[in-house]
Amino acid sequence: MAPDDDTPQPRRRWHRLRRGLRARRERIRANPTLNTTYRVALGGFGTIVLIVGIIAIPYPGPGWLIVFAGLGILATEFHWAHRVNMFTKRHYRRWVNWLGRQHWTVKLGIAALTGVIVVLTLWLLGMYATIGHWFGVRWPWLTSPLFGH
Repeated sequence: MAPDDDTPQPRRRWHRLRRGLRARRERIRANPTLNTTYRVALGGFGTIVLIVGIIAIPYPGPGWLIVFAGLGILATEFHWAHRVNMFTKRHYRRWVNWLGRQHWTVKLGIAALTGVIVVLTLWLLGMYATIGHWFGVRWPWLTSPLFGH
């Protein structure tokens, strides 16, 4: 009986998958050209995910989760990304804990500031003018100063 036989089936599959992925990564690492290509592709993908997460932070949804995912992707190949990920998680937890201890007026103020950021970025990106055009509304103040006509 193998040592893994008393381990639940999903856990055994997970361990096999991880071993297989590590072995594949070691084969890639053995070929310098393939290794460089892999690191550049993974770095590019991780950077895109990270940027999308940073953009999504003030909006409703999983902005911080996307940031941590992007840093996690980068951390699989770059030690600096692991350090940044740990630093960011630590300070995110501190922020959440601090905010949880604050009076409701502070929480409301931060929510209002977040709302202002969302409204301003949507205006700067021209979303209000775009939606207005869909409905035949062409008010000049809806037009973004960045993408005005």
